[in-house]
Amino acid sequence: MLAAIPFPEISPEIFSFEVFGLTIALRWYALAYIVGILIGWRLTVVAVKRPAIWGPEGPPMTPKQLEDLLTWIVLGVVLGGRLGSVIFYDPQRYLENPWEIVKIWEGGMAFHGGLLGVVLVLLIFTYRNKIPLIPAADLIALATPPALLLGRIANFINAELWGRPTDLPWGVIFPGQMAQFCPGVEGLCARHPSQLYEAFLEGLLLMIVLLWLAFRRGWLKRPGRITGLFLVGYGVGRFLVEFVRQPDLQFQSPENPLGLYLHVDGVGLTAGQTLSLPMIALGLYLIFALNRRRQPA
Repeated sequence: MLAAIPFPEISPEIFSFEVFGLTIALRWYALAYIVGILIGWRLTVVAVKRPAIWGPEGPPMTPKQLEDLLTWIVLGVVLGGRLGSVIFYDPQRYLENPWEIVKIWEGGMAFHGGLLGVVLVLLIFTYRNKIPLIPAADLIALATPPALLLGRIANFINAELWGRPTDLPWGVIFPGQMAQFCPGVEGLCARHPSQLYEAFLEGLLLMIVLLWLAFRRGWLKRPGRITGLFLVGYGVGRFLVEFVRQPDLQFQSPENPLGLYLHVDGVGLTAGQTLSLPMIALGLYLIFALNRRRQPA
């Protein structure tokens, strides 16, 4: 290890107090979800109040409908994210200890599961309210990167989902024996701050690009393009970061030290890469194939 950055002393809890013997705490991770969803909601309200950035049909929803949808989205994120973590990443553990599924406060949320949860509630909401699905999906895609940005920063504060060992000067020495020990490395182990890589790629950069295209380049006038670019942007960003992100322990073994999810003779993809490929494919379809069909002859 040539150089490294010590982990900043930031408590995962903002504050905590006891009421009748019960400890109540507000954690950075919970605050990131709350603030991210609220920022996304305000962005969508601004978008639907600007008819000029939409096609001839106008905005797909009213501000009141967006407010009603917010509750559905929160439900889809929480339930989908938790069930995604259970099914995609550690089903054996939860089959043996099913009561741990409800312990969301102990961590364990999967983005791909949360995405499927949001898709499901969006399908139900748009069908019940006779709202066009694809333009509504564009609104949700536009609102998602702020929550991703804040969520990944919260992952960093929690010292979780850290990266693989590195000798780069911005490597971080995360707290905890598991993070600080690396086979073949003398002394404390520095790791890639992969949470911050994802915060930049999937959060900040993707947010700037989507907002610019939606509000300045008229991409909301062609339904599906904003959703498609979000899926491609997140999928590619996550796929790349997976090369330097430490895999989940349940996928690692002496025969599979890289923690690959799909592999043959040590060559393959991680769980995050495997789940991102369908996102990229669907995103490309929405951007190119779907919009090509809508062009006049």
